Amino acid sequence: MTRFAPLAVVLLAVATPAKSEEIFVTNERDNTITVIDGDSLEVLRTFPVGRRPRGVAFAKDGQSLYVCASDSDAVQVIDPDTGQVRHDLPSGEDPEQFALAPDGRTLFIANEENATTTVVDAQSRKVLAQIDVGIEPEGVAVSPDGRLAVTTSETTNMVHWIDTKTLQAVDATPVGQRPRFAAFTADGTRLWASSEIGGTVSVIDVASRKVIETVGFAVKGIASDRIQPVGIQLAKDGRHAFVALGPSDRVAVVDTATYRVESYILVGRRVWQLALNSAGTRLFTTNGVSGDVTVIDAETFRPIRTVKVGRFPWGAAARPTPDAKTPDGRAAGAAP
Repeated sequence: MTRFAPLAVVLLAVATPAKSEEIFVTNERDNTITVIDGDSLEVLRTFPVGRRPRGVAFAKDGQSLYVCASDSDAVQVIDPDTGQVRHDLPSGEDPEQFALAPDGRTLFIANEENATTTVVDAQSRKVLAQIDVGIEPEGVAVSPDGRLAVTTSETTNMVHWIDTKTLQAVDATPVGQRPRFAAFTADGTRLWASSEIGGTVSVIDVASRKVIETVGFAVKGIASDRIQPVGIQLAKDGRHAFVALGPSDRVAVVDTATYRVESYILVGRRVWQLALNSAGTRLFTTNGVSGDVTVIDAETFRPIRTVKVGRFPWGAAARPTPDAKTPDGRAAGAAP
């Protein structure tokens, strides 16, 4: 029997299917999170969280889920397997969105009601700083090298730059009206920031902190005031940017080299945010009014399926699996 044990182990390994990647969606009106299987695109489970969940992201290892429970004035740390809240982090008043720094422990959180960015150490659960920014801060991003953080202020119409070493605001860049979201390119040289009421996306040179391009949108048959850019996802290969256009019910596909819009993809009603799977092959959109998620082939720009979730889905994040790989061959969620 001992002689055949290695063969049995091999057969068992071959027979064990790889675990599918999961997409976690915050349902703002239901105070829940819906989990979608990344392969079958079926709903796996739904579990309760704090009040008015919005921004959502995973720790690098995929073993902790961070959720902005805006009306609970907390960022919750959740076990993604059980849905149980492990503990709340002190987030400041009305947290909207946040970004986890590359160190895997520092959170930069936008507090809409008190015009600050709260910086929290997720391991010690202590507030490191509260930084004054513009009125109604919303979008947050941290540069790939971890040296800079930004917060967008909806009413001040600016991107505020924060030195992550000193935890001081060091500059501000004017952008279009009501900036909602920000994303750094993978090389850290550019920042993309959406302006919901302005109807544009500003592309900012990080070195000079100046706007170098303003991307506009025009959808045939849709009034310009219904084209409201919110969420942005940059493709894994860096060649395209996907922009959620709110009540126009479209996602724009922008060529990052020319800044020209290549396509408008019809999705559900009032698309808010976007998430890519680890491989970058599928894009998931949260459609607030229709209460569903549109799944898009990120290479052909064609919708694949609509998945019904809870009421007013807002944020989405892909949970990496241990066997999942990114395009450069790293395990999904691993540090670069």
